[in-house]
Amino acid sequence: MWILLKGGYVVDPSQDYSGVADVLIADGVIAVIVERIEQPSSQSILAQTKLDEKDGQIFDCSGLVVCPGLVDMHVHLREPGYEHKETIETGSRAAAAGGFTTVLAMPNTMPVVDNGAVVRYVLERGKEAVVRVYTAGAATKANAGTEMAEIADMVEAGALAVSDDAFPIQNADLMRRVMEYSKMFDIPVLTHCEDRSMTQDAIMNEGVVCTILGLRPWPRQAEEIMIWRNILLADLTGCKIHIQHITTRGGVEAVRWAKSRGIPVSCETCPHYFSLTDEALMTFDTNAKCCPPLRTADDVEAIKEGLADGTIDVIATDHAPHAQEDKEVELQEAAFGMVGLETAVPLVITNLVKPGIMTIEQAIYRMTSQPARLLKLPVGTLAKGSVADITVLDPNAEIVVRNEEFKSKGHNTPFEGWQLFGRVAATIVGGRIVSGALRPVRVKNGC
Repeated sequence: MWILLKGGYVVDPSQDYSGVADVLIADGVIAVIVERIEQPSSQSILAQTKLDEKDGQIFDCSGLVVCPGLVDMHVHLREPGYEHKETIETGSRAAAAGGFTTVLAMPNTMPVVDNGAVVRYVLERGKEAVVRVYTAGAATKANAGTEMAEIADMVEAGALAVSDDAFPIQNADLMRRVMEYSKMFDIPVLTHCEDRSMTQDAIMNEGVVCTILGLRPWPRQAEEIMIWRNILLADLTGCKIHIQHITTRGGVEAVRWAKSRGIPVSCETCPHYFSLTDEALMTFDTNAKCCPPLRTADDVEAIKEGLADGTIDVIATDHAPHAQEDKEVELQEAAFGMVGLETAVPLVITNLVKPGIMTIEQAIYRMTSQPARLLKLPVGTLAKGSVADITVLDPNAEIVVRNEEFKSKGHNTPFEGWQLFGRVAATIVGGRIVSGALRPVRVKNGC
C-alpha cells in the first residue's frame, strides 16, 4: 500500500531541505522524496521503487506545504481522572485536526502520573489514539512538591521526561535532587517557572490593565525568579532543563544568557503568548485566563524576537481543555488555561509567518524536528525509511475559528470568531490519513 504526495512544497528541517517535490509513502514509511526539477511522472517514481501501480493513491499537493508531522511537547489530555474535560481519545483527535502527529501529555492527572503503573496506563490508552501519545512523569509524588517521585520506575515504563507543570517545585534543594536524578537517565526536566509566594490568588499580569480591572496581580518577577533559579541549578547539576510556556522579556533574556554560556537549557512558548496581551481580559473573558498569564505588548514583541533569533526553541500549545462549568463563572473563580491544538497552525502562520517574523521553514522546525530532538523521538523527519508521520498545510487558506467545530471536548478558546490564515489540509500518521482530505489525482483498487 502506497501514497504519493505530488508537487507540494516539501519542508524537512531535519535534513535542511525545502523545495517542490513528490513524497512517496510505502508500507507506512517514507520511501523516497523526488525533487521536481524535471517534473518526473508518477509512473517513473513507482517504477524506480518497484511498487504496484494498482495498490495506492496519488494526491495533488500543489500549493500546499508538506512537512514532518507536528510534535507538541506540552499538552494536557486530562486522563486519567478528568475525562469530563478531555480524554486521550478526544485529545488525540484534536491533535490530528491541528496537524499534530505526536503529543507529550503532562502528568497532572488523577491519579498523578508519578509511578510506572500510571505511565503504562497512559501509554496503553495512547495505543488506541489516532496520533502518537507519550507522557512525562511527575517530578514529585502526588505533585505535592515535597518528595521526589519514582523517576527510575517511570523512565523504565516509558516516560520521556519529568515535569512539575501546574505544580512548580518551590524548594530549590528538591529541584536540585530531581535534576541530578534525571541527569542519570539523560532525560530533560520540563519546568513550570513560578514563585507561588508571589502569585497566591493572582488572576492576571501585574500592570495597567490589572490596575484598571482591580484584579489580583501576577508579577512577571514570579516567573523570572524561578527561571533564573532553574538555570543556575542546571548549571550546577548539568541536567538538561526545558522551560515551559515562557512569557516575559526578562525570561527570554535569561535563557539567551544561559545559552551563551553553554548551560543545557531550552524553552518553549505558546501561540497565545505571541497573539494576545493582557488586554484580552478587559472584557472579563475567562477563556483568556491562563497560567502563566498573558503579558504586555512589549513581552509579546520579546517572544517574537526570541523565536526569530532561536532563543526560544519550541512552539508548544499547553492545550488545557476545561468543561463549560469551569469557565462560565466569574473571572476570579474560573479555571486557568485554554485549548490550543486546533488553533496553533493558523496562529503561527497569521502572527509569525505572514508578517515575516519567521519563515515557514523556521516555524516548522520549532514544531517538528526540534521538539522531537529534545525528547529523543524518531519523528519530526521525512528522511528515507523514517515513519511516515506527515502534516500537509495550506498556508494561504482563510479560516474563521469556530469552537463548535473542535474535536476537543474543551471549547475554551479566546480566539472564537477570529479570521486567520492557515489550515491543516491533512494529517498522516504511519502512512494513514487520520484527519483532513487531499485532492486525489487517481484512485486505484479502492484506496
